[in-house]
Amino acid sequence: MQEPGPVLRTVIRTQGANEALKSGEVTPRGFRFEFEEVPVLASAFRRMVRELAYDVSEMAVTTYLVAKEHGVELTALPVFLARGLHHGVIQVATAGGIRHPKDLEGRRVGVDRGYTVTTGVWARSILSEEYGVDLDEVTWVLSGDEHVAQYRPPGNVVPVKPPRSLEDLLRSGKLAAVLGARIDAPDVTPLIPDPEDAALTALQERGLYPINHLVVVRDEVLRERPDIAADIFDAFVRAKQVYVDRLADDGIASPSATDRLNRQVLELTGADPLPYGIDPNREMLERLVRTAVDQKILSRPVKLENVFAAGAHQLEG
Repeated sequence: MQEPGPVLRTVIRTQGANEALKSGEVTPRGFRFEFEEVPVLASAFRRMVRELAYDVSEMAVTTYLVAKEHGVELTALPVFLARGLHHGVIQVATAGGIRHPKDLEGRRVGVDRGYTVTTGVWARSILSEEYGVDLDEVTWVLSGDEHVAQYRPPGNVVPVKPPRSLEDLLRSGKLAAVLGARIDAPDVTPLIPDPEDAALTALQERGLYPINHLVVVRDEVLRERPDIAADIFDAFVRAKQVYVDRLADDGIASPSATDRLNRQVLELTGADPLPYGIDPNREMLERLVRTAVDQKILSRPVKLENVFAAGAHQLEG
């Protein structure tokens, strides 16, 4: 009788690309996921980098890169569960007088949660690369702390003074803009006009479809079973293929905003909107690493093969 494989305690948010795994439509080979539901996914990121609380976890990319640089014993697989468009996450008060991204220089900008949050990293890169904002000339005001406790931000990053909220501070004129807070109010508007059009233009012209989340595994699990990296990758690939096939056939009965975006990307590019593997994503990943170094989130560049599990370097799907 074949010996049963390990049971891996796992946290991933239920969404199109992995729904078939969580429903049981796709089953792993040689092991089993034991899914734990966490209402606020970011709290799972924090527990994983501080306590190694799970065997397998979804995680924001820059949270992982910072954790890896600080010696946390986990390693990523090139399984990219979430991507997004970030031109619309920079918001200003309509009465605040900020008309162009360059107007943020010399001002204070609120950041939802920590400085290393991936949405913020991508949004700041857009401000810098597309609009010429000198990020060092902005004071970034954080509403929370960092998942990786050992990380120390640059000098122009400061905490918000409680009990004020970012929305409060924006409306009172204490902040020129907020980043990532997604305030839904008539007197708050995206700084970049027509942000979805701007993001889709960046996608078409520069291939910019930012990666936000990947999958990480405790190093102990990888050491005990070196082949399991490929087995986990395979399970996620097969689940994602079910999803992409349904996207292509317009076969999702009640599509979410993420489903609609992925279908739009599929139609614009004619390609899988969620490719897995290092090589299909090398340009985007190297761009993120450069950006993280420029923003003083990483102290030095990293080679991609050094931050992904050896057993998955050549895998694509």
